[in-house]
Parts: sequence; C-alpha cells; structure tokens
Amino acid sequence: MEATAIAKFIRCSPRKVNQVLKLIRKKNVNEALINLSQLNKSSSLIIRKVLKNALANINEKNKMNNEKIHPVIKEAWVCCGPTLKRMRPGPRGRAMAIKKRTSHITVVVAG
Repeated sequence: MEATAIAKFIRCSPRKVNQVLKLIRKKNVNEALINLSQLNKSSSLIIRKVLKNALANINEKNKMNNEKIHPVIKEAWVCCGPTLKRMRPGPRGRAMAIKKRTSHITVVVAG
C-alpha cells in the first residue's frame, strides 16, 4: 500500500531541498521525522510537513484494512517549479537579474 503527498510552488531552491531529501530516502518514517526535527535547514520544516501529510494519507487508506503498518519512505524527489525573476541595480546603471527558484516536493510512503 502506498500513499503520496505533494507540495508545490515552495519558495526554496530545488538543489537545497534535494540535500535534505538525500538524508531521508529509504528510511523509516519515524526515524526520518526525528532526523528532520534536528536538522538546521529551512527546507526540513517543509519536508517534514509533506512527510506527515503522506503518513496521514497512508493511515487513512489503512483504516479500511485494519492492518499494522510500518511505513517506509519509498521515494522522495524534488522538481523545479517556475522561477521568479526580479531585477536589482547593478554597476553603471545597469539592471542585474535575480532568479528566485521554486520547488515541487513529492514524497511516496509505502507500508
């Protein structure tokens, strides 16, 4: 049995989010939640919310079967969302582009 949770348009760079996702892939959900709570990264709070949502989804599916489950993170990935483009003053009166990247985070939990 699997359950998926997705968070879209998260204002955090996909590269930074992937660093945190590498730490929790293929781990037990309880162990991953503990690791995320101790991690000092801004994206860990968002990933923790997505993971809790996936856990709630699998528990909701499991109420029908009345089985004991030991959920494991089967897959976790991040995709690039749309990039916000902003301008900032540069030297000699020019405008310099700033790219503010967004992410789509997906977590799949299997029980």
